[in-house]
Amino acid sequence: MSDVRFELNHRERAALQAVAAGRVEITCSCEPDLFIDGVAFCDQQTAHRLVHQGLMRPAAPGVPGELVAAELTGPGMERLGTAVPG
Repeated sequence: MSDVRFELNHRERAALQAVAAGRVEITCSCEPDLFIDGVAFCDQQTAHRLVHQGLMRPAAPGVPGELVAAELTGPGMERLGTAVPG
């Protein structure tokens, strides 16, 4: 994970909001793919960037290639301005 902060664009913010709403699944992989509402997310570079920046992650462990729920990390919640669980 990098300490570099970047401004979220509309697509990145929308993807994080979908994760927060529980609508996203992620593949267990070093270069994960996202599925929003069961449909492949068209911008996998954005998906990779959000994961590699530590803003989202798989909510549970899985075997490589398995789809699991995605969740926001603490920094992801902060970037969206949502409450971080205490």
